[in-house]
Amino acid sequence: MDTVKYKEVKPKSLRGFALSAQDKRELWWRIPLHIVLIMGAGLMLLPFIWMFATSFKPSPEIVAWPPTFIPQKPTLENYGKVFELMPFGRYFLNSLVITLICMVTICLTSSLAGYIFGIFRFPGRNILFIIVLATAIVPFETYMIPLYLLMKELNAIDTYQGLMAPYFIMSFGIFFMRQNYIAFLPEELLDAARIDGAGEWKIYWQIVIPLSSSALAALAIYAFISVWGAFIWPLLITNSSDLKTVELGLAGFQTAYTVEYGPLMAGSVICLLPILVIFIVLRRQIIESVAMTGMK
Repeated sequence: MDTVKYKEVKPKSLRGFALSAQDKRELWWRIPLHIVLIMGAGLMLLPFIWMFATSFKPSPEIVAWPPTFIPQKPTLENYGKVFELMPFGRYFLNSLVITLICMVTICLTSSLAGYIFGIFRFPGRNILFIIVLATAIVPFETYMIPLYLLMKELNAIDTYQGLMAPYFIMSFGIFFMRQNYIAFLPEELLDAARIDGAGEWKIYWQIVIPLSSSALAALAIYAFISVWGAFIWPLLITNSSDLKTVELGLAGFQTAYTVEYGPLMAGSVICLLPILVIFIVLRRQIIESVAMTGMK
């Protein structure tokens, strides 16, 4: 009977996996760097964690000393008070509708204006772009009164149109999209589409918009946060309670003599949820678009 001989297999040496001296130096440099970054991230998240924890605390525990980080007797009472003390649901709906409409409008106007300033050549282009860019450094407080008077002349006071008017165009968005088109949009591709008979609108909708999805996603997040957190203009332009936004609703929990900390924290948590959702939804689009950037 033949015997089967097995070849002895020796374990591979781990010498090939040894770190070089340079890698070791980089590793020892990255460890403290990551520790500092983790500590910084923890400090930034601490207020949000405290807000979330406080929203579940009863009133006596909120003002107790020494303060407790974790709720000893968790309760949903504060979330109920948010909707009992004021029509917070209506405020939330107002903010959501206004913010989504303004976000889409800002992305549309910024991408279109950025495409015109970045791709087309026409007399006075640079001067017009400088004028648009200069408006970004002008504080809103300097022209909100003339804007209010204009809305008054247009009978837009205490209306959704007047509430959304300042947020239809964003100079930063125009600048951002222009720089994106100049850096990442090849003009040869547009020329090839023109040779094939595509019109400018078809090129814009079917070529430019899909190729700029990552920039539009980043701009959408920025526009959503900017409009969602607006306070001064809604306070100035609205008179009736039916048009108030969540920022005005949160301010209602603070009076001249008392502050409802529980409902205030609970309302803040509710206000934070749409921002997290819009970031999570558009973050995937940003990552996918960035991954496709280097493909030819």
